[in-house]
Amino acid sequence: MEEKEIKERIRNGRNFMKFRAEDEYSDFMSDQQLKKPQPPLCKEKSSECVIPLSKDFDALNISKDFTTILMERKSSRVYTQHAMTLLQLSYLLYMTQGVKEIKGENYATMRTVPSGGARHGFETYLIVNHVEGLKAGRYHYLPLTHELEYLGSIEQAEDIIDETLVGQKWAVKANVIFYWSFVAYRCEWRYGIYAHRPALIDAGHVGENLYLACSALGLGTCCLAAFDDHSCNETFKLDGEEEFVVYAAPVGTID
Repeated sequence: MEEKEIKERIRNGRNFMKFRAEDEYSDFMSDQQLKKPQPPLCKEKSSECVIPLSKDFDALNISKDFTTILMERKSSRVYTQHAMTLLQLSYLLYMTQGVKEIKGENYATMRTVPSGGARHGFETYLIVNHVEGLKAGRYHYLPLTHELEYLGSIEQAEDIIDETLVGQKWAVKANVIFYWSFVAYRCEWRYGIYAHRPALIDAGHVGENLYLACSALGLGTCCLAAFDDHSCNETFKLDGEEEFVVYAAPVGTID
């Protein structure tokens, strides 16, 4: 790559992070302002194989105080491959995307993480390796009902994990790998051309909640920006345009 192109990409990246209220798009109107129909709050299930998840988190016996959870939070890339429980996975899912309340006539969801305009533009997909009570394979989280839907098995799962996470071989020993997709119009409906910067900020909220939830349970995770977009989207049958993977995180049992 030539130096001129490198500088151009850096400049474009910096400009993406900036916001100027007085810029050339100041007369922009979003689809919400134009009174266009609101998109669904979440994707509907696509499988008949649905696994209900418990919210009886008292059974996890979490005794750590918040300061301890924060101080113990760190990235972990070495996993023991001991099985996780389904309740532990349920806790991680709820603490990263769980719905606490629905506002208005299905106008917005109040969740365990903040989101600009309560748009919550993410969907959670999983590759499960070692979770008690679950078959290995691909899953999708249904936050409105706190359920998992089974999307099918994966042949040569280690190869798929290695491919989607661009050769980070340590991740194949994780109990479960989280992949978060972005459903673009869910945020664009309200914010249009301004939707994408706050959406990536929101992704950081989700990732940090996963870290803290793992710390509370004594599990390990390491959120990743290095993944192969096309391979991730293909694995979960996403179109790569209206919905595409933007973040990933292996989670596993640790010493």
